[in-house]
Amino acid sequence: MRLAERFDWGSRTYVMGILNVTPDSFSGDGLRVDAEGTLDRAMAQARDFADAGADILDVGGESTRPGSIPLGAEEEMERVLPVIEKLVGEFPELLISIDTFKSKVAAAALDAGAHIVNDVWGLRADPEMGRMAAERGAPVILMHNRSRPNDVIVDQLGGSYLGARYDNLLEDVSREMEALATAALAAGIAHDQIVLDPGIGFGKTVQQNMALINHMDRFKTLGYPILSGPSRKSFIGRVLDLPPDQRLEGTAATIALSIVRGADIVRVHDTREMVRVARMMDAMLRADPADAGI
Repeated sequence: MRLAERFDWGSRTYVMGILNVTPDSFSGDGLRVDAEGTLDRAMAQARDFADAGADILDVGGESTRPGSIPLGAEEEMERVLPVIEKLVGEFPELLISIDTFKSKVAAAALDAGAHIVNDVWGLRADPEMGRMAAERGAPVILMHNRSRPNDVIVDQLGGSYLGARYDNLLEDVSREMEALATAALAAGIAHDQIVLDPGIGFGKTVQQNMALINHMDRFKTLGYPILSGPSRKSFIGRVLDLPPDQRLEGTAATIALSIVRGADIVRVHDTREMVRVARMMDAMLRADPADAGI
């Protein structure tokens, strides 16, 4: 699948709805396919996302929340493959992305009908991931990630990272995102099959996360589409002192600012509400004074 065939970058914002097939998602919306009726619930959630206007369904079987327990590839595949197979059959018009950093899981997901590989480690965790994606011609989403397991704070608001040391936050993240893209190109992945993600919430402090969103336009100069994924994350909870299930308005603010700053894709839990935010922001940002009689 070629991204250029499905996306007209710059014409509007595309919305990726999150389907967490996990028992331990930080957002509290995880679904387990080994529990009775859970596959049906996953499909019901997907139908709701599709009806709301989602462009992509992002299926993940391993939690990436701070402090989460690593999962083996076999168990991860047992969680995600039944969901992907059913999604592809029911929603042929929607794109399916697999949220994994394991090449074995990604390859099986592509075989099951997924279209895009969404790798939170930017191809760095598994040396086979880049080669596999290139051979399959699969688009990749490469996320900047400096998170370290020992730098986690866990309290009533969830887990978050102390944050890595940056000499210059924007310059360092920009340079490291460009390096991810360069490595993907070297593996044989085409330039127009790459999307970059600054990794909101991964190895960043509250202030660093907010600064990355406020200056996301800086990353547009790299020449790739940009994905922003701040939905329900702990920095919102720490600013507003709210748990994950009460972060709708905070998420809406971060999504709106991401769009103002040039995000091409927004990855969200509350898909119906964030599709509305995206459509309203797109309408305002593309409003022509000439059409208003000014």
